[in-house]
Amino acid sequence: MAEQTTAVAETRPLNILIVDDSATMRMVIRRVVDLTEVPIGTIYEANNGLEAITILETCTVHAVFTDINMPVMNGHQLLLEIAQREKWNDILRIVISETSKCVARSLMDALPCSLIFRSNSLCRSIGEV
Repeated sequence: MAEQTTAVAETRPLNILIVDDSATMRMVIRRVVDLTEVPIGTIYEANNGLEAITILETCTVHAVFTDINMPVMNGHQLLLEIAQREKWNDILRIVISETSKCVARSLMDALPCSLIFRSNSLCRSIGEV
């Protein structure tokens, strides 16, 4: 029992950035994150990729959950921008989208990210971080 307590205490809380133009979807992702047993630090939210970049430049973020289809800067452009910046190499990038499997596969091949379609997969992925 003492070993378990020590292991949990030594786990760093994850700061998460949720990027989606739908406030409802951001709320759903937040609720799923809250259901995990992973220690969570701060949860940031952005309406689009450009807002996400501003948050990434000013805050410490360990994981980004992003939609693909958004105005201003879409998720694909956001992931490309993250991939180009060395200081963000360790950020876990997770795409949450209802995009077709063909588009999803090409995105996964092009960028280092996991692709998630359902909330139960989201819960599992957070737990594996």
